[in-house]
Amino acid sequence: MAVSLRVPKDVKKRVARLAEAQDTTAHAFMLEAIRDKVEAEEARTAFHQEARKRLARMKKSGKGIPAAEVFAYLDARGQGKSPPRPKSRRSL
Repeated sequence: MAVSLRVPKDVKKRVARLAEAQDTTAHAFMLEAIRDKVEAEEARTAFHQEARKRLARMKKSGKGIPAAEVFAYLDARGQGKSPPRPKSRRSL
């Protein structure tokens, strides 16, 4: 599939400068940028699909962990502590 992009002059100059600094071509630089964006969006989509699946499972089971407990756990981990993992339960 052939693709043609109209890149504004200011962007072309920026790409050329960055590509030269990385000892590559502007074409290769732009391909890498597009590839990076595609991979990031695929990961984001997969993350959202997994989140929707887990939310549906949580709603069906009625089990979950209160947000305050999750945040307290994460705060403790961020401080280098090793707190016990919060447990899910029904009827939040």
